[in-house]
Amino acid sequence: VFPNKIVTEQQSVVLVKRLLAISVSCITYMRGLFPESSYGTRYLDDLCLKILREDKSCLGSLQIVKWIQGCFDALERQYVSFFMFFFNGTVTELYQFKFKYKKELPQMDIISNQMNFVNGVCSEDLKQASRLLIRKLYLLMQNLGPLPNDITLTMKLLYYNDVTPKDYQPPGFKEDDSPGDLLFDGDPVNLKVGSVSTGFHLMKVRVTTEKKRMGAVEQRNLIQKNGPTEISHQGLDCDEEEEEGSTKINSLNLAFSQEEVIGPKKKRKVSEPEELLLEGRK
Repeated sequence: VFPNKIVTEQQSVVLVKRLLAISVSCITYMRGLFPESSYGTRYLDDLCLKILREDKSCLGSLQIVKWIQGCFDALERQYVSFFMFFFNGTVTELYQFKFKYKKELPQMDIISNQMNFVNGVCSEDLKQASRLLIRKLYLLMQNLGPLPNDITLTMKLLYYNDVTPKDYQPPGFKEDDSPGDLLFDGDPVNLKVGSVSTGFHLMKVRVTTEKKRMGAVEQRNLIQKNGPTEISHQGLDCDEEEEEGSTKINSLNLAFSQEEVIGPKKKRKVSEPEELLLEGRK
């Protein structure tokens, strides 16, 4: 599933794309969005992974695969900063994938002929962090309460404005002209799942869900005691800042967890899918 070594930027982007695809597949599978035929099976050690595939009998899963491929294009160009997908016009559950890109290259240790990353990330640590992130996501999805039956899934891509051309759109996406805030239906709880850093890329995963779905998560003590809204967080996060995000808000600003200061007059570039998914679930 994952490369044995990450010594080039290309190997790094392959890993990040696989992590994103596995994560989205996990969420859609565990939340019961598509039939079994829409998934293939892969194994990561003792963990059985269900991976979305192009299932022509299920238009919804086909569309999700196209969305992920569009995000891959923006990832390769280092344009995308957030990949977000959520349920319904008023958000009932939100999944955020934050991306950062490192400009410095790994340093070569001439004496030992080993490639040492600037941030000290080795391949084994990377595999361990990736496994941990996926396991946490599966654990969380298993313990969240059920979603409503009448949900509609959609997605947004947010960009780094300073490097992204104004006319850029990934395949399958268009400019998002909707207001910047997402209205949340209920009392949102913000959960940090984890993060993985390769030395070239950093990916953080966060889930926001309705408080009433948190019963099993709280009973099984999956939340860190010293942080009532955080899942135990042990990713290889080389650049971790505490991000702003309140559990008491009823609207989620699209930029609520970004560190970059854009300024009040500069609107963040956002894309949405050209085609939305059909309503309903399997």
